[in-house]
Amino acid sequence: MNHTLVTSPAVADAFGLERTPFGKLVLTNAQGQRFEAVVPVRAFPIQAPEEGISVLDTDGHEVAWVRNLADLAPHTQDLLRQALALREFMPVIERIVSVSGFSTPCTWAVETDRGACEFVLRGDEDIRRIGTENSLLIADAHGIHYLVRDQLALDAHSKKILDRFL
Repeated sequence: MNHTLVTSPAVADAFGLERTPFGKLVLTNAQGQRFEAVVPVRAFPIQAPEEGISVLDTDGHEVAWVRNLADLAPHTQDLLRQALALREFMPVIERIVSVSGFSTPCTWAVETDRGACEFVLRGDEDIRRIGTENSLLIADAHGIHYLVRDQLALDAHSKKILDRFL
């Protein structure tokens, strides 16, 4: 198993992180305590995805805090990013292909960074501005969140559809 000691001053306590053959993350803190099956959680997943990551034990208690991923060794960064990617699912909308109507509920056909999909928008209130005024978070009828990083960067057709709902 790979064992990486984190010694950056940006981390509250130095820790080692490794992945078991079963895919679980194991954290060993500076005092030598081992925490099996830890889970990283982003504090600010949209506005600052590389900053403020809490590593939780199986009871949900924080066992380590990472101020900034860039402060960690590349191997540890990779382990944390892989674990975060498995935990989080937030497709980024790159293009709005069509909507079934301009009253809700309606079905949206979109192209995302994870491929084409359709979802049902229950109401206009399920589209929220976040962070900067150009970022949007859209929740579908199943509770899946879709991110629009910059609505002004979308193509003209997508912007026109979006303007009808904002």
